[in-house]
Amino acid sequence: MSEDTEKILAEHLFSQREENFSHASFDREVAFYESICSGNIELVHVFMKPLFSEGCGILSENPLQNLKYHMVVLVALIARYCIKGGLSPEESYSMSDFYIVKADKCRTESEIREVHREAIEGYTRRMRSLKLDGVYSKQIVRAVDYMTSHIHSRITLAEVADYLKISSEYLSRLFKKETGMTFSEYINKLKIEEASSLLLFTERSDIEISSLLGFSSQSYFIKIFRKQMGITPKQYKKQYRWFEF
Repeated sequence: MSEDTEKILAEHLFSQREENFSHASFDREVAFYESICSGNIELVHVFMKPLFSEGCGILSENPLQNLKYHMVVLVALIARYCIKGGLSPEESYSMSDFYIVKADKCRTESEIREVHREAIEGYTRRMRSLKLDGVYSKQIVRAVDYMTSHIHSRITLAEVADYLKISSEYLSRLFKKETGMTFSEYINKLKIEEASSLLLFTERSDIEISSLLGFSSQSYFIKIFRKQMGITPKQYKKQYRWFEF
């Protein structure tokens, strides 16, 4: 590094300290990328921030170009995290190229922010499908995808069967055969997985999470949580939460 570069960098760092600037929490950033890799769209939305917001450095004095640079960095990181999570390098890099080129063609900040959302949700959906592909039949994969997308609702067997255009009886048998669980047991599994993430990564209370995930009551939520996790929601949060907001 040349002497002039060192001087400019030192002045930049001094300026940031004077302005009390600090970058976004590293723990939260890692949790965001890992939530994408897990295919958990609801948790992604918990951690997702606007493309350029508090805690982001300025990469260009041109506002539009600044957003584009941040978009490139974001997509490059997502692509590499997803490869580590099991997505093939060819597919991950192809998706990355697609979203970066699309962002480069944007002429307004709102257009780039829309591509930003598309990229995050696109990678998350692909990672969710990847974890189910080859494990279950296409019908069960589609059923689980529907259930995950409607995790905040009270989902019924008839509703999902209608979505798949098959009978409720057939879907019920298929779930038991392929997952080893009944339809309602599998829904509870998905909801408790989501509740676990919300307990660790948000400030929501037990009663808020219970309501958000469509449980009939807080007591029923605690009962199902304890049955699946072995401890209560409060005990889980106390034992496993690893950073504060």
